[in-house]
Amino acid sequence: MISKRTCGRILLGSTTIFLASAMAIAQTQPGSPGGQQQPTSPQQSPSSMGTAGPSSGISDQQSMMDQAFVRKALEGGNTEVQLGQLAQQKAQSDDVKQFAQRMVQDHTQLGDQMKPLAQQLGVNEPKGPSKKDKELMAKLQGLSGQQFDDAYIKAMLKDHKQDLKEFKDVAETTQNPNVKQAAQQGAGMISQHLQLIQQIAQSHNITDDKSKGS
Repeated sequence: MISKRTCGRILLGSTTIFLASAMAIAQTQPGSPGGQQQPTSPQQSPSSMGTAGPSSGISDQQSMMDQAFVRKALEGGNTEVQLGQLAQQKAQSDDVKQFAQRMVQDHTQLGDQMKPLAQQLGVNEPKGPSKKDKELMAKLQGLSGQQFDDAYIKAMLKDHKQDLKEFKDVAETTQNPNVKQAAQQGAGMISQHLQLIQQIAQSHNITDDKSKGS
C-alpha cells in the first residue's frame, strides 16, 4: 500500500505538470497577451515598403525636361538680346529698330526673372548662343540696309512662333509650379512680340507663312 505521504507527493507532482502544460498551451493561443504573434500585413512587408515605384522615374524625367526648358529659354533669351542690339545698330527702318529695342528690354527682364529658377533647378547659365544662333548672327552681321531688315524680320517671325509653342507646351505639361508660372509669363510676352513682328512684316511686304511656323 502507498502511504499518505507518498500519495501526496504524487498528487503535488501531477498538479505541477498540469499547470505547466496549461501555461504552455495558453502561450500559444492567438488571444493570449504573452504569446500573441501578429501576422505580417502585406502593406508592411519589406517588399512593399521603401520602393519608389514608376513615379520616381517619371519625376526624374520631368525634372530633366524642366531643366532643359529653362536652359534653352535662357540661351534663347540671351540670343534675342544680342540680335536686338545688333539690329539697333544695323537696321534701316525705325519700326525694326524699335522692335529690336523692345527685344533687348523684355528678354533681359525675362532672363533676370528666370535666373533664380535656374539656380533652384541646378541649371548653369549658358556660356553663349547655340551653334544655330551663331550662324544666324554671322549671317545678319554680313547684311546691311533693307537686306538686314528683311532677314531680321524673317528670323524673328520664325523664332517667336517656335518659342511660343514651346513655352505653351511646357506651361501645360510641367508639374513644377515655378516652371509653369515662368512658362506662362514667357508665353504671354512672346505672344505680344509675335503680334508686333507680324505687323512689321506686313508693312514691309514680308509674307508670314504660318505653314512654316517652326
